[in-house]
Amino acid sequence: MAGVAERLKKRWFLVSLVVVFTMGVVFNEPLAGVPEMKQLRSGIVFVVLYLMALPLSLKAISSGIQRPKGTVLSIVMNYGLLPMVAYGVSLAINDPQVARGLLVVAVTPCTLASASVWTRKAGGNDSISILVTLLTNLLCFLLAPLWLMFYFGSSEGMDNISLQEMVVKLGALVVLPMVLAQLTRLHKPTANWSTDNKKYFSIAAQCGILSMVFMGAIKVAPELIAAGTDEGVTLVLVTVTSVLAVHCSVFWIGLYTGKMLKLAREDYIAVGFAGSQKTLMVGLLICMELKVLVIPMVLYHVCQLFVDTIFADRLAEETRHLSTQKSTAEASG
Repeated sequence: MAGVAERLKKRWFLVSLVVVFTMGVVFNEPLAGVPEMKQLRSGIVFVVLYLMALPLSLKAISSGIQRPKGTVLSIVMNYGLLPMVAYGVSLAINDPQVARGLLVVAVTPCTLASASVWTRKAGGNDSISILVTLLTNLLCFLLAPLWLMFYFGSSEGMDNISLQEMVVKLGALVVLPMVLAQLTRLHKPTANWSTDNKKYFSIAAQCGILSMVFMGAIKVAPELIAAGTDEGVTLVLVTVTSVLAVHCSVFWIGLYTGKMLKLAREDYIAVGFAGSQKTLMVGLLICMELKVLVIPMVLYHVCQLFVDTIFADRLAEETRHLSTQKSTAEASG
């Protein structure tokens, strides 16, 4: 029992994700008005991104700046290759709702918490993943609307919000809180305190993400119910297959591209994770603004957590093996 409790404690966010999503689906009718509160969901996004950026110090990204090849390659993977791969996969999906949802996933920036944690766990350079997260979030207010216009044009999918409105909204809700967080860090006591307590900031941010998942579940519930059991199961299976195809292919392409470019091992490991992970927070916001199915965004986040755990364990084992070989060679030499 103690072992089970410990595993649940470590995976509390995934467990909470399932619970919150289920509650949103079950109680969607009495809570139908909650996701329509634009000020509420915008406020949650603003606060969460501020809390995520506040504990970040410039020292934490120094290696990513000094060795920029890994950072640049990660951004190319995340905001260049991945949207193209997602577009190709979307053409093979018969359900237009899933296809549009997958395309929204593709235009969101890299996620901070899991990208840096999994990179570090695999023996990679987590300063690259942190820098990539900051840069993709700062760039998303321009790049995300441009990709959406490429995907949907002005008539299909973008009729709920204009390109200019999307740029302004993402600038205000994504870029501004991150800038304010770094300005707040100019006050040294606050900067030191937030860095020392970054674990609690991360937990608070994850709670904010769960609240957005709850809203998303409320919105998607009527569509799942309308689809029926068989079609609903098919929708989930198609979505899981699609998001795994996109994430896994970009992960390994990024990893081996970095290897071929002769990046240091820790740098190309960071490229794999930072180049393929996407943030749930901004993705759900865009889905709700465009009235797009949120299931692809939620399942992408869940699937990336599961498969990247496997990838990180494999790479960490390889790192330990290489380290042992190097130590043995040095001892024998």
